[in-house]
Formats: sequence, structure tokens, C-alpha cells
Amino acid sequence: MTKYHWQTVGMGALAGFRSMTAPALLSSNLLTYHPQALAGSPLRYMQKTWVAGGFKLLSVGETIGDKLSNAPDRIAAGGLLGRAASGALVGATIFRINHDKTLNGAVLGMLAAVSGSYLSYFLRKRMTRESGLPGGIVGSFEDLLALGFGLALTKGTDVGKPQPRAWNL
Repeated sequence: MTKYHWQTVGMGALAGFRSMTAPALLSSNLLTYHPQALAGSPLRYMQKTWVAGGFKLLSVGETIGDKLSNAPDRIAAGGLLGRAASGALVGATIFRINHDKTLNGAVLGMLAAVSGSYLSYFLRKRMTRESGLPGGIVGSFEDLLALGFGLALTKGTDVGKPQPRAWNL
């Protein structure tokens, strides 16, 4: 697997933890690299300032909404679908930047997001049960983990920067 495949898996998994954090961080990184591969693509909007700002606002709203007692489980159909779509979006974008098939990136990102959703759901349930802390407090730790993981994947790295083509001999 290439570097951008691993970046897709990481960003997709992040979408499973927090659906709006992954596209917010990727879109912000694209403002730095502004890859030409997105020009003329339906995904070109991912490198627009207003889109990056919108994803950031949605990410903050999701972080707040997650702490509400009536927030649905992330593995409920609606939440899982949204996380899968977010993973597909970041995967398709990363693959498009690297001149690979967007469908392959979307599928890889979606699968990583669904896996990340289940992983984070069961981890949070277990941590809440074993720590005795309220779910909102454990969710705040999860927010920090997701943000740290996302920043590690994007800031100071080249997610969103086209990678050199691999030679297949």
C-alpha cells in the first residue's frame, strides 16, 4: 500500500470517530497544497476557504451535539451512514489528488470510517463503564483523542499533497 492509501485509512477511521473532523482537517490542508488534480473535478470545492470554514463549524457542532443525552449512537443507521459518507469523501479526495480512481478511494475511506465507528463506539462504552465517569466526560476525552489523531495525520504532513507516482515494474 502506498502512503496515500494509509492516509485514506487514517482519515477514514477519523471520520468514524468524528464525522466532520476528517473533512475539516483535510479541507484545511488543501488550502496549503491546492493540488491541481482537483481542478475541474466535482471535488474541487474541498480546497475552498468557505468549505474548510463550514466543515470546521460543523465539526464544532458535532462535538457539542455528541454530549447531549438524546444524541443517537454513532452506529445507528443515520449516524453510520453520515460517517461512511464522510469517509468516502475524504478517501475519494485523497485518491483524486494522487491521480488514482476516486471510487477506490471512496470505498477504502468508507470501510475505514465504518470500522472506526464501531471501534470508537465500543471503546467509549467500555471506557464509560470501567471508569465510572459520565459519558459526556469520556466523550470529551474522545474528542481530544480524535483531534490529536487528526492533527497528527494532517498538520506537518502532506495529506492533500500529491505523492510521486509509484513505478510498477
